Amino acid sequence: MIIANADKLPNAFSMIFGYAFTGTAAVGGFAGSTMMMAVRYGVARGIFSNEAGLGSAPIAHAAATTDHPVRQGLWGVFEVFMDTIVICSITALVILVSGVWDNGQSGAVLSATAFDVGLPGIGKYIVSVGLILFAYSTIIGWEYYGERCVEYLLGTKPIMAYRILWVVAVVVGSVGGLTFMWDLADTLNALMAFPNLIGVLLLSPVVFRLTKEFFTAEKDKIKAKE
Repeated sequence: MIIANADKLPNAFSMIFGYAFTGTAAVGGFAGSTMMMAVRYGVARGIFSNEAGLGSAPIAHAAATTDHPVRQGLWGVFEVFMDTIVICSITALVILVSGVWDNGQSGAVLSATAFDVGLPGIGKYIVSVGLILFAYSTIIGWEYYGERCVEYLLGTKPIMAYRILWVVAVVVGSVGGLTFMWDLADTLNALMAFPNLIGVLLLSPVVFRLTKEFFTAEKDKIKAKE
């Protein structure tokens, strides 16, 4: 869709930066409020896509088999780049070049409408199938995170009770109303992020030391091969 509408890309990028840095869409009528809202929603949705700073993705990374923690950490960096810079940007550009960005819709409905405009007849089904798979994998992934936390804090016995509560939460989340659930999720994510970011800051000397050791060793390997 982006390639087919390549002539509309300059205008799409112009709209992205124009609406973020000017007062055109400002709730309070001034440019600062527009920028604040753009950053607020951008950070919130970015965290949903890549989990950067939450401390949740490291639970999965910690379960991986690797020869060095920095190597696994680099996969975490790649995850953030691919999810946010590549996938989210592509989705935004599809919505903008399709011309449906201002039709009053939001979320998955807006994405499905945009793809249906560009790929008539099949676009909305592609998005729907993708959404089902993404939602299912997300539910499984976050259940795993919570399960590991329960095991760490309380042992293995409460895991079944946690799984039952998780199923209930999935049902409540699906019928709780889009706006309310987004606001609730943003709040709970913030409560996760603050203590984790403090921990990351305290551990930063260890991260810097291990990173330096890793890249030094990699350079030595390259020189040895030469």
